[in-house]
Amino acid sequence: MLGVVFWQTASSKPGTIPTNSDTAIKVATSGGTVLGQVGFGILADVVGRKRMYGLELILIIFATLAQSLSAASPAMSVVGLIIFWRVLMGIGIGGDYPLSSIITSEFATTKWRGAMMGAVFAMQGIGQLAAALIALIVTSGFKQSLLTAKGASSCDGVCLLAVDKMWRVIIGFGAVPGCIALYYRLTIPETPRYTFDVARDVEKAGEDVKAYIQGKAEGRPDEIRRVTAIADGEGRLEIPKAGFKDFVAHYRQWKFGKVLLGTAGSWFFLDVAFYGLGLNNSIILGAIGYSKGNTMYEVFRRNAVGNLILVCAGAIPGYWVTVFTVDTLGRKTIQFMGFAMLTILFVVIGFAYDKLLKHNGALLALYVLAQFFFNFGPNATTFIVPGECFPTRYRSTSHGISAASGKIGAIIAQVVFGPLRQRGAPPGSTESPWLNHVMEIFALFMLCGLFTTFLIPETKRKTLEELAGEVPGTANYDPGSRSGAYKSNSEPDSGSADKV
Repeated sequence: MLGVVFWQTASSKPGTIPTNSDTAIKVATSGGTVLGQVGFGILADVVGRKRMYGLELILIIFATLAQSLSAASPAMSVVGLIIFWRVLMGIGIGGDYPLSSIITSEFATTKWRGAMMGAVFAMQGIGQLAAALIALIVTSGFKQSLLTAKGASSCDGVCLLAVDKMWRVIIGFGAVPGCIALYYRLTIPETPRYTFDVARDVEKAGEDVKAYIQGKAEGRPDEIRRVTAIADGEGRLEIPKAGFKDFVAHYRQWKFGKVLLGTAGSWFFLDVAFYGLGLNNSIILGAIGYSKGNTMYEVFRRNAVGNLILVCAGAIPGYWVTVFTVDTLGRKTIQFMGFAMLTILFVVIGFAYDKLLKHNGALLALYVLAQFFFNFGPNATTFIVPGECFPTRYRSTSHGISAASGKIGAIIAQVVFGPLRQRGAPPGSTESPWLNHVMEIFALFMLCGLFTTFLIPETKRKTLEELAGEVPGTANYDPGSRSGAYKSNSEPDSGSADKV
């Protein structure tokens, strides 16, 4: 749509956005997301989950609305403006990854923690469905104007005006769900685990737990008891103080460092192929008859309906199968199975690509299966596991680092593999003669993800304290990570622990 509106008078390919501009706009969001994931991840561990949760959504809403109101001027190109706002939007989106994951994790019951976190992540699929529906509704609303043009290069007058309104409505509508959710985010209480483990406010944490069970917003402890407990705990609590030196010392131990390597590595290998598979979208839509049309109305309508089909056929079912099985099958099992299936699927797509092009149904089936096993597999588990397996004082930071690794993989897919698929194509052509080899490379990335899965623990039905190495007698117990342990006056290193 941007190409139709802003490149209508271009000397080469009028009505089509240049490849470099298209790539820059896409990468801007991913680049901003990396900054947001690391930045908000660290801040949530430093100042608290509650103080950060909602701020990232305000940034998303503001940047989304500003983006929908952008226009070119003599001093600024529309590409520069959109890139600026998409970087800001990406920072907000990035902050949502660690915050949504760890807040859900720290409030959830151990038995169904995976399902709750999976349901939060599955909203991505609902969002994709809603976006395709809005595109379809807007296209139908401007039907008469779109019927006046046979193609992108001839879309002027009322058609151009209609498309300009369409892309602004579609993008701007993305702020509506955010506005609805904003109140709940700003009023959510601080997680008791953060209050106890990091803020060291034992009384407040205890009252917050009671309030949460009773359905109240937050607990209100007696202030005198609260101040007394904090002062008493200063000399008796054996809670490691979060800091850069402690962070390095913690992850320098292989049993903890390998977990961060496993979550970050798995997410990186996943996103290279997950975003790279989108390179096939135009071919898949063409295979099911939803890529072209005789008028701009048919083009936009078929594209919207085709995206609806792809989302409903593979992505949404995969998300919700994960939700219903992640607490019984286990995170590690689902991730391992997903990477294994994706390795096989990409090998088949890559080495049999030319034959599959002659059988559209086979290519479509493999594409849908890949989408299903992405979401009933590593796309969901790489979000869930980092929110569970790290200590409270570094849980958000570690999740942010893992998620940022994934987005770096997405940037590589867009910047490197996007142009690579057109290697050997005539100048100006849209052909992708190297796409089969790109799919083969993605199979290798999935195989690497299979191996990094061995580094992560199985978090099913285990408490966050046990996973963080804070429970004596468990496999990964680390005496230096005991949260809530009190020093005995007679035996300073007795190791006794009183849990709240």
